[in-house]
Order: sequence, then C-alpha cells, then structure tokens
Amino acid sequence: MEHAFDAEFDRPREECGIFGVFSPQSEAARLAFFGLFALQHRGQESAGIAVSDGSRVRMYKDMGLVSQVFDEEILATLPGHMAIGHNRYSTTGSSVKRNAQPVSCTSMTGDIAVAHNGNLINAQQIRAELEAQGEIFDTTNDSEVIAKLLSRTFKEDIGEAIRSVMELIQGAYSVVVLTPKQIAAFRDPNGIRPLSIGRLEDGWCVASETCAFNPVGAEFFRELQPGEIAVITESRPRILKPKTAQRPAMCMFEFIYFARPDSKMYGTRLHVVRERMGEELAREHPVEADCVMPVPDTGIPGAIGFSRVSGLPYAEGLIKSRYIHRTFIQPDQRMREMGVRLKLTPLEEHIRGKRIVLVDDSIVRATTTKQLVKMMYEVGAQEVHVRITAPPIRHPCFYGIDMARREELAAAKFSVDEIRERIGAASLGYLSVEGAVKAVGSPKDTFCLACFTGEYPIPIPEDVQKDMFERPKVGAFATVRTGQGSLDFSNELQPR
Repeated sequence: MEHAFDAEFDRPREECGIFGVFSPQSEAARLAFFGLFALQHRGQESAGIAVSDGSRVRMYKDMGLVSQVFDEEILATLPGHMAIGHNRYSTTGSSVKRNAQPVSCTSMTGDIAVAHNGNLINAQQIRAELEAQGEIFDTTNDSEVIAKLLSRTFKEDIGEAIRSVMELIQGAYSVVVLTPKQIAAFRDPNGIRPLSIGRLEDGWCVASETCAFNPVGAEFFRELQPGEIAVITESRPRILKPKTAQRPAMCMFEFIYFARPDSKMYGTRLHVVRERMGEELAREHPVEADCVMPVPDTGIPGAIGFSRVSGLPYAEGLIKSRYIHRTFIQPDQRMREMGVRLKLTPLEEHIRGKRIVLVDDSIVRATTTKQLVKMMYEVGAQEVHVRITAPPIRHPCFYGIDMARREELAAAKFSVDEIRERIGAASLGYLSVEGAVKAVGSPKDTFCLACFTGEYPIPIPEDVQKDMFERPKVGAFATVRTGQGSLDFSNELQPR
C-alpha cells in the first residue's frame, strides 16, 4: 500500500499528526489510538504507536490508516502507561514502511522513540556529518536525524538533551519523545507547527491539535509556546523555556485548511476563524448572486460567513462521498480526467438557473476548481462566482506541508484574471493576507505567511527537497554549518 490516490489531489497536502500520553491508570496504547484517530486528517499514509511500561520501549507501525494498522490484538501487545503516536503524510522521504513513525534509536539510557511533525531545513547537512562519523540511517526522512541526535546526547535529563539538539536543528518541528521512563515534547523556536498540552484525571497528554483531547477524556491545559520543552511526569509538565527567543510564526494554513474546525489555536476555535474569513471575503469581494454554496467540507464555515455578511442565502449544491476520500486502488486515466466527479456530486435542483457564489478554502494548481466550475455549468448554473478564503498561493512550503512546486502553483504563473479565465468562472476573488490575519485576531507578525508572500521566517537552503535523502550522493561530505558556525560533535557524540 505504498501508492495511494487522494481524490482531493489539488489541495495542499496534510502534514503529520503527533500524540503523547502519560497515564498511570490507563492503557496508554489505547489512548494513543483514539488520539491518533482524532488526528487522522493530518496524515493517512502510515500510523505508529510506541509505548513504555517504565523499563522497556515497544513499538508497532505500518502503512495505512490508524484503524487499518491497529486492532485489539495488536494493542494488547503494547502494554504500558506512557505512549507516543504518529500519523504520517510524507513531506521528507517517500511513503514507504521504513519511513513510518515513530522512529526508534538506542541511547546510553535505553531505547527512545521520536514522532515529528514538520520539516528540518538543515537535515541533509547534519545527516551527512553523522554518516561521515559512521552513523547508519534506516530511513529517508528527516525525523531520524532528530532521533539520532537525541540518542547521542541523552544521558539522564531528556529535557537538557533536547535543548542541546535544538541548538543544532533548524526548521519547523513539533516533536514528542518517549524514553523508558519519560515523555517529552518540544516545539521549534518559531512555533510553525502546533502543539498543545491536555490534562487527564491521572496524567497528561500532548497533541498536534486540541481535537484529540476530548476522545481521550482530557481537558485543554495550554499551548506549548514556541521553543518550549515539556517533560511530562505524573505531577505536572516541567516546562523548559527557550534559550533564545524568536518571533512566533504559526502557519496560517493551519487556520485556513489543515486543522480540524473544532480545534483551538491561538485561543480561538478554528470554525469561528473560518467563518470570519468568509465574512471578510464577502466584504472584500461582494457580488450580485442568488445563493452561496460551499465546496464541502472545508469550504462550509467560509460560506456560512460569506452568507451572513452578504445577505445571500446559504445552500448546499455539492454532496461529498464519505468513502472515497482515500483509496489505494489506482484510477485509470479516464477517471483521473474526471477528477472531482469521484468525490463530489452536484444537486442539480439547487443549481439550475442560479447565480452561485462558490466558496472554497484554496486554489493550488486550479485543476479541481476548473472541474467544479465546469460541472456546475453542466447542470444548469447561470453564473458561477468563485470565492477563496485563502490568499493566492505563490510560493511553496518548506516547513512540513507538501505543496506543489512553484512552477505548478497557478497564482505563481498567472494573474487573478488569468486564473478566472482558466477555471471558467464569472468572477474570482481571493481573501487578502490582511483579511486572513484579521479573521484570526492575532498580530500579523505572529504568523508564517511565506506561501503567500515569499517571506520565509527561517531562510531556506537551495537543496531542500522532499526526496533529498533518496537522491544519489555526489562528492565528499561537507562540514556542517549553521548560523552559529560548524556543528561540533564532541567525543561524547560518537556513533554507537
């Protein structure tokens, strides 16, 4: 099951979901299963859980959805009161079993397991240095770089080991770590990827999104702030503050599309944020029409907000198949060309003769939007006005979102009017960057807006690509350099 067809192929792809739990009175693997199940939208390629009973780390992972990978028999082989879990969508390294997470390594203090959401931008250089020292890597993902570094630095205090590793790695990362006796979580100094802490009756949990807390009976405690490290024990998390402060730069696409609408980020429910985005969109791009229709499901809150401000009635015109979201059966070429018809069916009775405002969350290549507009005209729409609750995507993401290359992004190649013409819409309006920021309600300089503006909060090396560890190596290994000089792997950091 290495190659999957996703019917929503013209979307920014999901990233990864991570979960960790410390619960002395519970089966941690079972809690991790339900936490990952709630985070399934963040990655559907593979799933894994690592557990500890206080003395030994055990792990199981495989390709597929959480419910495909785990059953009662497998969970029974994972005893322990501590666990971490991972749902994967590949952003570095291909979608194969060896790249499934968590990633495990052996340290001087015992086995450790690591689950990571994000992308390291200097992983290639660090890996080259480690390989030159004799380290052997089993995967082609950047997460193993974090695990190898931790295995070399972890002696007694996992928090201090993480601090040392954070001085070496650069990029976007929210990480959970399991040792035989502890769980820890940490977030990059810019906080590009989300991570929150929840309180259980007898312990604590951490998750990419707050939507994972309710299914396991946890209450939201706090967001882990950029650069913070949380070492989780029975009493309460021990928080280590970052050594140096960076400006917060939470990914705006978490608010627009990726995270579940019932999650909270920056203290605000995302469904409410997305309704506000629709409201701002209606103010910025009003239009005379008969009704507002969403592209389900992610366009629904934006369409509600657009309807509220515009005064146009909200109507459903597209019905989404609940069972074709992800299939491992490859469609033939004719079915690929039909594209969106595999996923959405128009309600002709609601569309025929109407001037429609069609609200969606984003346009990447514009192929899906073009098919949607064509389909609505085919069933009798009089006019189709497309409104997008994201600004134009003109630049690729290097921080954990699998977006198209820049030459594939419609907004990088064409003007708004040229895109409108290509998709066949009567009009096209994107939400402005200012409108998106206003909808969230936090200052502009607390977001990563790089895919819209090209202003990356962390400088990107030229050689960063998804397949960078799978390409042939050329020449000798170079000295690893960061903004603070060469990485110094002292004698205590030798491979074992």
